[in-house]
Amino acid sequence: MSLKVGSGRNIGTDFGLGLRQGMVELVPHNPSWTDAYDLEASEIRHVLGSRFIEIEHIGSTAIAGIRAKPILDIMVGIEDFSSGPLLEPMLAKLGYDYARNAGVPHDHVFGKGEERTHLVHVVEFDGAVWHHNLRFRDALRSDPTLAARYEDLKVRLSGQFQNNRAAYTAAKREFIDLVAKRP
Repeated sequence: MSLKVGSGRNIGTDFGLGLRQGMVELVPHNPSWTDAYDLEASEIRHVLGSRFIEIEHIGSTAIAGIRAKPILDIMVGIEDFSSGPLLEPMLAKLGYDYARNAGVPHDHVFGKGEERTHLVHVVEFDGAVWHHNLRFRDALRSDPTLAARYEDLKVRLSGQFQNNRAAYTAAKREFIDLVAKRP
């Protein structure tokens, strides 16, 4: 499937994004993922208008030098978590569907593409999930040894759970939580 962003760029071809739902495949870090995030964040800002407070690039695609699933994770902070489902019609204009049963507590998940290219995580701005995600990302960005340890874990788990993304994600949780709780 070929998706376009408002700029007319082809998400899959131009940025090397896209992975079948439920699958786990890690690819080398692609420096153009930062550009893909910038373009998509601009589109999201445009369609959401004043309904968000802040947008951040999270997940492994936000960590230079480590392998990642070729799916951008974008965190959108809103004032009231319960209003997250109200963003559905606006995000649908960009090709997102609301994954009501994603199973991520305190996180409204919206996915883009039949082969997922982007996941938008709508969370309460300045809440526990917001800070958890930023602490984890920032810890890996500032500590290449820690980032390499996380990459090693991901590689090992990707071989074990290549057809079960939910199990892969759950298996990483302990490591992520330990890092995010560091002072």
